[in-house]
Amino acid sequence: MHARNAMDTPCVTSLSNLFTPFALSVIPASNMLALADGSDMMGSLRNPAGWNNLYSVRPTAGWMDESDGSIADGDVDKSTESGDSEPIELPYPTSSVGPMARCPEDLAMFLETLLPEEQSHFHASAIMDLSLEELNSIVKRSKIGWLNDWGGSFPFEDGVLFHCKRALDTFELKGGANIECIPGAPFPNDDLWEAWMSIRSYKIFNSLQEKIGCDADEVVPTLKACGVKPEAIWECERGECLTQQQLESALVKAHDWSVCADSLFQSLDFLALPSSQVYPFDASIDWPKSIAGKKMDTYHRWMNVMVPVTLLGAPCLTIPAGTGSTNRHMGVQIFSQRGKDMQLLQLARWYHQNSEMNSTNLA
Repeated sequence: MHARNAMDTPCVTSLSNLFTPFALSVIPASNMLALADGSDMMGSLRNPAGWNNLYSVRPTAGWMDESDGSIADGDVDKSTESGDSEPIELPYPTSSVGPMARCPEDLAMFLETLLPEEQSHFHASAIMDLSLEELNSIVKRSKIGWLNDWGGSFPFEDGVLFHCKRALDTFELKGGANIECIPGAPFPNDDLWEAWMSIRSYKIFNSLQEKIGCDADEVVPTLKACGVKPEAIWECERGECLTQQQLESALVKAHDWSVCADSLFQSLDFLALPSSQVYPFDASIDWPKSIAGKKMDTYHRWMNVMVPVTLLGAPCLTIPAGTGSTNRHMGVQIFSQRGKDMQLLQLARWYHQNSEMNSTNLA
């Protein structure tokens, strides 16, 4: 079932059912309520926010007490050049609950409400009480890396990159921030995608096996008998066949990307990518089969741009980026190191006050 996009009725917002973040994003976008929330594994907070002219934040993974931590039983060892071994694991969940809103102030307040007591260090007032001068000073000191199309690895519908970069340039043109265009791919996308495919399929298979309460070899036949959609069956067939060696390889690649990102954050405060590779598409389409002439080899390849943030477990802000030639909305995902959620929301508040593309209400 599809939910129609609040900004363009013939276009899709929801890819599964009316209770996903994709569909719930229509609620604040159409002025029914000020807020919505949902979980984000592969962009389910970022993508719909961008498509519906909203702000969203995917908090630092683990802040919400999600329980899907390491994908392997025990540590996976990676030998260093000295011959020593160090444990490699994914120490945070791949999915994170977070809010969507029409303005950063509501976003910050809702995030504080959603967070468990262990995260009592987060206070929305630290964002809302900042003066314009303080916000200007924060933005002027900021260094943002624009990752563009990841060295050509991510195909984009025509207009997406232009509008996202134009939105990002607001920080430089009006706030004096330093926007640095990152040349090439900072990390091989083939490694990112391969790692993510294994981790995602493994988690989906084990999650469904636990919910069904059956043996591993009964999961796929049970799903087929229940008429579950082909994409879920495909994930479980992959997850069931994964070897320990494949899982270990996925964890090592995810760790290597984390090390690479840390090196980027030595000189940059934030990194930025579009919030989707396509504009909202026709509701009669289940998923884009090609982008800019490049065939999508899986049902979720069109969301490849979401993978870098998910594998990092990093906090990620989505800001509105305006519309393309078809008058459909797009957003920018801006992310930083784990724990820097507050700094992202400070950027959002400044942007909302200074951008011509901030979230607007429908008539």
